[in-house]
Amino acid sequence: MSILYSPARLGQLTLQNHLVMAPMTRNRAMNNVPNELMAEYYGQRASAGLIVTEGTSPSPNGLGYPRIPGIFSPEQVEGWRKVATAAHAGGAKIFVQLMHTGRIGHPLNLPAGARVLGPSAIQAAGEIYTDAEGMKPHPTPEPMSEADIKTAIAEFANAARNAVAAGCDGVELHAANGYLLEQFIRPTSNQRTDRYGGSIENRARFVIDVAQAVIAAIGADKAGIRLSPYGTFNDMPHYPEMEADYAYLAKRLNELGLVYVHLVDHSPMGAPPVPATIKETVRKLFKHTLILSGGYDAARAEKDLEEKACDLVAVGRPFLANPDLVARWTSGTALNDIDFSTFYTPGPKGYTDYPRL
Repeated sequence: MSILYSPARLGQLTLQNHLVMAPMTRNRAMNNVPNELMAEYYGQRASAGLIVTEGTSPSPNGLGYPRIPGIFSPEQVEGWRKVATAAHAGGAKIFVQLMHTGRIGHPLNLPAGARVLGPSAIQAAGEIYTDAEGMKPHPTPEPMSEADIKTAIAEFANAARNAVAAGCDGVELHAANGYLLEQFIRPTSNQRTDRYGGSIENRARFVIDVAQAVIAAIGADKAGIRLSPYGTFNDMPHYPEMEADYAYLAKRLNELGLVYVHLVDHSPMGAPPVPATIKETVRKLFKHTLILSGGYDAARAEKDLEEKACDLVAVGRPFLANPDLVARWTSGTALNDIDFSTFYTPGPKGYTDYPRL
């Protein structure tokens, strides 16, 4: 009997299978508002047990990329309500990924009055795309004051309340891939000298404070978190204390009682592989649901579930190109080819027009 396609528990929820649709930025939210096209996209993929949405900003300051959704205005909440309805109609549960881009952004992508913020005034290497002027170098972020930090924590909590008000089942805090929460964790992007910088206890404080505020707002059983130890995306280089720092984080997150940790391994996309020891350490220290993602096919997913390496398996790109992935995997049908050129372009092409069985 396959574990992958059997029902699973996640906190108080029963999922229709052990397969999670991983969060994937798709840049289809015109004016940063979720729309009918997005509802159709998620509805098509609702054979997943759990859908984790694309990164969604809790704040105008976190809208670093063009056409990414937010969840801080009434209009955005109504947009997410359509998405949640479509996902639930197909049997999936849905968590909104809360992603504040922090220093990864550009004033040309932000609404009027919003600011590019970070833990410290350290510019990320590389460039970012803007609809207005194409590729631009990352700007140097404005270092966050204690007041800015307090505001951001409140914004995350409010976004979590909004997600639940929109009918979604919970939220995932995006503390991975070089965005604001991870910018605080890493000593390469956080060189503060106050209580939010220095030791790992201090660098993890912002993430812990945000998680506590979200738990107070919606409950621990509706809050998960995504981590990317060894991830190098968005100028997050390796540093010697990485393994010990993430072990500390896993222990603290376990104490908070978050419903899951979602550990991402970007090695299939060219990043350094996440050592098995880190995955095992998180598995040992975090007693709730562990989701693993990174280059899974059906056979490897089944194997890791059987060996109890994790509780759920998340896949991204296979779901992107195969709205009916569960049906294709269960029947052994070939998968659609991915059109890389339409990952981030507006409109239905390469988004809702992939063929289904």
